[in-house]
Amino acid sequence: MTSALAVTLLCNPASPRLEPSLADSLSNAWGGGDLRWLSPNVAVEFFVDRAPDNQAQVWDDLQKMDVDLVVQPAVGRRKKMLLADMDSTMIQQECIDELADMAGVGDRVKDITARAMNGELDFEGALTERVGLLKGLPVGVIDQVLAERITLMPGGPALLATMKANGAYAALVSGGFTAFTAQVAAQLGFDENRANTLIADNGTLTGDVGRPILGREAKVEALEQITARLGITEQDVIAVGDGANDLGMLTRSGMGVALHAKPSVAAQCDVRINHGDLTALLYVQGYADGDFAG
Repeated sequence: MTSALAVTLLCNPASPRLEPSLADSLSNAWGGGDLRWLSPNVAVEFFVDRAPDNQAQVWDDLQKMDVDLVVQPAVGRRKKMLLADMDSTMIQQECIDELADMAGVGDRVKDITARAMNGELDFEGALTERVGLLKGLPVGVIDQVLAERITLMPGGPALLATMKANGAYAALVSGGFTAFTAQVAAQLGFDENRANTLIADNGTLTGDVGRPILGREAKVEALEQITARLGITEQDVIAVGDGANDLGMLTRSGMGVALHAKPSVAAQCDVRINHGDLTALLYVQGYADGDFAG
């Protein structure tokens, strides 16, 4: 009989700290099977028949060691589609904050962004307020920000290359802007991207954004529309994000991953990655280093 649950322990690949003795002791305590190392000192998995009673306490203890813990059904964890947020997820920045910094209103906008991503503000209202502060900014600044300030989240290229090599579809859905998602999607190999449109006139931003605004519900609609088009179910999707506007797709998808997420967001997700990078999304699906493409 196949064990019902897969248990994955992982840490940041840039700082391998996962000790075999730790994994061994946890597997023994939980009645698990043999360890399967997915990446030396970075990620390991074993299987158990039932959920352990002290999972929450163990999770807390492991967090103090900079180790993430994921316990999930073993069957069906390898997904057919990736649905990803962009800002602070596939890239390490918030694009609107970087534009605002160039416009001299960085601190004001960063505060609004942080509160919106934590669910304290209405997303659409917060977006229109922030975009309004960009009025008069030359459009050319977007290319400058892309070239000088935007960096990919570690593990992103491996995540896209490996899932696509295994037949998965990849969609980038952002509450940010198409001027950024188009380039990030092309660079990483996403099949499609959806985001908001900054309106410009005579080479400068007008301070307005195209309607309808793509927020939380639009990400859920993307999940519904794309899975229907592909003929797969929402259970076949792994979604990843960090903000309150991602919660709809994270809680609806077969595996919703809160990546370095705001506390209010992480609290509502079963899969929380606080220390690993985007390769964590491969490890929790059972991919080992030797399976990585690209």
